[in-house]
Parts: sequence; C-alpha cells; structure tokens
Amino acid sequence: MKTLLVVDDEVGITDALHDLLSEEGFAVLTARNGKDGLKRIDEKRPDLILLDYMMPVMDGRELLLALQADAAYRDIPVIMMSAMPRSSIPADCKPAAFLRKPFEIDRLLAEVSRQLTGRG
Repeated sequence: MKTLLVVDDEVGITDALHDLLSEEGFAVLTARNGKDGLKRIDEKRPDLILLDYMMPVMDGRELLLALQADAAYRDIPVIMMSAMPRSSIPADCKPAAFLRKPFEIDRLLAEVSRQLTGRG
C-alpha cells in the first residue's frame, strides 16, 4: 500500500483528500503546515506528497526546497496545489506536478497515479 502525505492548512481540504485517497486504497497522512509535514516525513517516508503552496509557519515552497536539498527525500514526488496560477509561483519552486485549486477529483487521481507509476 502506497503512503501519501497531504500538507495543507485548510482542514476541509485535508479531510476531503484523506477520505478520497483512503477510499482509493492509499494510506494517508496529513499535516497542517510545512514544519509539521517535515516531522511526518521523518516519522514515515511517504511515496508521494500533496502540498499546498500557501500555509503559515512553513509554506509549500520552503518545504519543497528543504526536501530537494536533502538527498534522503529529494526523490519523493511532490504535487503542488494552489489557488494561484503556476506562473505566480517562483521559478525555483519545481514540484513534480502542479494542480490549480479547485481541481477535478479525476485530474487529481490521474496525477497521483502518474507520479506513482514506476515507483516502488
């Protein structure tokens, strides 16, 4: 069973994604900000991370850059999620994929599947 980590400060989003992805057969962990996300990653390495861009404490860009700087974690695919267009996100922020909120559930599931294909 693949483990996914959802990092988002909006409780409604983390709850909805937790329920949806659990029903799809994934083990789902959640965190409310990047700092908590790093703790969760240290506790149980996920196969994929769904990461909100705008969050308090440590935002998605900071978490992504921290993961990319760490050889132990840089190969974990990250799907960045934001209400902002991709063009508004700094060039140094390079997730494996980007989903603009609100996104279609089918598009999310297709991207999760695409990112996990060939891994593990």
